[in-house]
Amino acid sequence: MISCLLSLRTQDKVTAEASARLFDRARTPQQLLNLPEQSIRRLIYPVNFYRTKAKRIHQICQHLLGRFRSRVPDDLDELLTLPGVGRKTANLVVTLGFRKHGICVDTHVHRVSNRLGYVCTKNPFETEMMLRKKLPKPYWIEYNDLLVSFGQAVCRPISPWCSRCPIEVYCAKVGVLKSR
Repeated sequence: MISCLLSLRTQDKVTAEASARLFDRARTPQQLLNLPEQSIRRLIYPVNFYRTKAKRIHQICQHLLGRFRSRVPDDLDELLTLPGVGRKTANLVVTLGFRKHGICVDTHVHRVSNRLGYVCTKNPFETEMMLRKKLPKPYWIEYNDLLVSFGQAVCRPISPWCSRCPIEVYCAKVGVLKSR
């Protein structure tokens, strides 16, 4: 869960390196809480918003110790009660950490799902709710991984690579004004 928190608005390589540094020093909520916030900042830098994330790590660890007996909850609603944990993070923790059904919707999943014409929604929350109704449950866990990679490499936000797209013939190209 902490790595997921660090990953928000941060490149995967930076996240992996920061997570490794942090977990070399502390692996449990109590150990993380024992680290001064300033030390956490230094360990996770240069993740984006490292000051805020260091503070959130302390807050989350306090909740884990006080309310969840040092265990990360495996329930979406319980995860959403933790400071700084939104739907995207909670769904990632549920799916990747516990292999339970959830649909993580980030900017790529939202964009690609709408561009394909699979859903017609205005924001990631609406996209998640629509996908929960429409997408068969066996595909929920892997949907995020597939669409994030696809959205980064092919179905880019501006000028997508439609000429390289293996599913172009099925795409409604909603909102695409210019493509390559």
